[in-house]
Amino acid sequence: MEDADVDRILSHPATVVGSDGLPNDPLPHPRLWGAFPRVLGHYARDRELFPLAVAINKMTGMSAERFGLTGRGFVREGYAADLVLFDANTIRDAASFTDPMQPAEGIAAVWVNGELSWQQRQRPACVPVGSCARRPAGGLTSPPFVSPRFQEFPWISSDLA
Repeated sequence: MEDADVDRILSHPATVVGSDGLPNDPLPHPRLWGAFPRVLGHYARDRELFPLAVAINKMTGMSAERFGLTGRGFVREGYAADLVLFDANTIRDAASFTDPMQPAEGIAAVWVNGELSWQQRQRPACVPVGSCARRPAGGLTSPPFVSPRFQEFPWISSDLA
């Protein structure tokens, strides 16, 4: 995909950020470890494609709403405390095709459901592996992206694209 296409898609107001990296793959795609830090470091900070707050919302609140993950995606009372403490000046993806499981730089700690699950570039030995967040019965809250060529967003009127 051309950089201009990535820029256009990422900067679109309806675009959410996620990763389809497979954690059980013995040689995963680098995006498994680097998708989110790349958006924060490369696209938001270095390229200034959008503000940091927009990048964070694309990968938290907007994603949770799009996929119907109630009680997640926002820092609110009663919600799961899924938090990442990172340095906006240093966050950077470090994973590569030759070393795809390289932790990102600039992430100090991660909490999942309020439990510390990542610190100092590693998972603490005492932390059990979590489970996948499931959306409630009833499906997606908005239609899925279906354009194979990434040329349009079918649920948005053409005058906004």
